[in-house]
Amino acid sequence: MGLHAIELPRRILVGSGVISELSGFLEALGLDGRILIVTGSHVRNNMGSIVTNILTENQHTPVWMEVESATLAEVKRIQQAAAKEEVIAVVGLGGGKSVDVAKLAAHNIRRPLISVPTSASHDGISSPMASIKGMDRPYSMICSSPLGVLADIDLIVNAPARLLASGCGDLLAKITAVWDWRLAWEEKNEYYGEYAASLALLSARFVIRRANEIGKHNVDGVRGVVEALISAGVAAGIAGSSRPCSGGEHLFSHALSLIAPGAGLHGETCGIGAIMVSKLQGEDSTGITDALRKVNAPTTAKQIGVTPEQIAKALVMAPSIRPERYTILHRDGLDYDSALKLAKETGVI
Repeated sequence: MGLHAIELPRRILVGSGVISELSGFLEALGLDGRILIVTGSHVRNNMGSIVTNILTENQHTPVWMEVESATLAEVKRIQQAAAKEEVIAVVGLGGGKSVDVAKLAAHNIRRPLISVPTSASHDGISSPMASIKGMDRPYSMICSSPLGVLADIDLIVNAPARLLASGCGDLLAKITAVWDWRLAWEEKNEYYGEYAASLALLSARFVIRRANEIGKHNVDGVRGVVEALISAGVAAGIAGSSRPCSGGEHLFSHALSLIAPGAGLHGETCGIGAIMVSKLQGEDSTGITDALRKVNAPTTAKQIGVTPEQIAKALVMAPSIRPERYTILHRDGLDYDSALKLAKETGVI
C-alpha cells in the first residue's frame, strides 16, 4: 500500500468571543513577531481596529493586506508582501476567499497559517486544500493544513444565513463523496481510509440530524456546523487528499462554475450535485434534499439561477474536470439526455 502524509492543525479554539484570545493563541503556537493578516475590505472595516488592538497590546505587530478575489495573482501579491515585511506567520481572517488565498500564499513561502473564519460557508476552514482561480484547473489544490484554527461563533453567527446554508451543502456532499471514494477502492484499487471516510460522514449526518435547529440560525446550530466543517477538513488531512470530502458532486459543481460563472455558492452547487449523484449511486436522495430545504439551502436549478440545459451540460462535463478521480460519473458516463432525465427525476429541474 502506498504512503501518504497526515497533516492536521496543531491547535483549534472554538467559542463565543474567542477573537479576544488571538494573541495568546499565536503565542501558544510559538508565534511572536510580525503577523500578516489577509482579509477582505468588509471584514477589515468591521474588525480591523479590534484585531489590531488585540495584537499590539500583546507585542504582536499586524501587517494588513486586503484581497478582492481568490486568484493566483492575489496569492502572488500576498507572497511578495509577506517577504517584504518579513512576517513570521499568515492569518487568514474572513470568508473562504481570504482563508484560501492566505493558505496557499503561506504554503508557498513556508510560513505557518492561522485560519480565523468569519463565516461557515465551506470546509476550507481546516482542510489542506485551497480553491484558487487562475490555476490550470478549476478545483481545489492540496497545500498545507492551517497550523491553528480560531473560530469565534459570535462573528460567524452574524454572517449572512446563506453562507451557513452553503456550508451545510458542502457537508452533505460528503455522503456522495465517500460513496465515490469507496467505489474507486473497489473498482480501481485506490487507497481508501475507513477512519477518514467515517469522520467525513459523521459531519454530514450531523447536518441531517440537526437540520431544523441549523435552519433557525441560532448559536448552537452555527457552532455545530462550524465544528462539523472543521472535522471534515481534518478528515481530508487524515486521508492525505480531498477524497473524503469531494466526489462527483464537486466535479459537477466545478463544471457548473465554468458553464455558468457566479451561479450559486460552492456549497450550494455541491449540495444540488449531491442530490443528483446520490440518485445515480442508487441511493435515496430525499434525505439530502430534505436536509437542504430545512437549512434553507437551494435544491433546484431555478433557485441558483441556472437553466436545465446548464445543469445537464455540467453533469456531462464533470468527469473531464478530473479524469483521474474515479467516481460514479466516470463509470456511468452520462450523455445529455440521461443527465437531463436524472435532474428531472430528482426535482433539480
